Amino acid sequence: MTGIAALSITVSAAATLVAAVFAIPGALWIVHGRSRLRTVLLVAFTAGLGLPPVAVGLAVAFTFWRSGPLGSWDVLYTPAAMALAQTIIVVPLIGTLAVIALRASDTTLPMQLAGLEIPRPRRFALLAREVAPGLAAALLAGFGRAIAEVGAAQMTGGNIEGQTRVLTTATMLAVGRAEFGAAFSYVAMLLGIMAVAAGVAMTLQRRWA
Repeated sequence: MTGIAALSITVSAAATLVAAVFAIPGALWIVHGRSRLRTVLLVAFTAGLGLPPVAVGLAVAFTFWRSGPLGSWDVLYTPAAMALAQTIIVVPLIGTLAVIALRASDTTLPMQLAGLEIPRPRRFALLAREVAPGLAAALLAGFGRAIAEVGAAQMTGGNIEGQTRVLTTATMLAVGRAEFGAAFSYVAMLLGIMAVAAGVAMTLQRRWA
């Protein structure tokens, strides 16, 4: 079970971090940018919240299928394919929550700090401290969405024992075999991981508040 839990955390954490690399700068552009194309990205984030995970799993599986467009990459049924699917699923969630967090902060603060002639590195530090709690919540939500994913994980990882089996797919397999004791153990482990992640996020939020 330890190996399954470790793989779940690794894949989901990687997906969350990669998603944040794309989603948070996008949110900053939406809130502080001036281009009219910001609306397009905001619509994409919002619409992506309802994106069915099985649709993402199907798209990734088709892309990396042996006869698919990128089948020669031999990525399907690997943790990398699972992380890619989770990243696509999580980007809209982190992006939308980041936009909400940034809009909730004082949007005139950058101009105020610039007017006070505060050095740029110090300005960035102050701005980051202002929005950090909201962004931490966005990352926690993204991680929770990623680690709880089962449909896309099954389609892109194949639930291979010792290679791509994660807590959610292991739970499905255990229920299918009527091994409810094992299923409850997997779910308990999953809930424990989320409790720890929530605790870390709350600690960081209090520190930055």
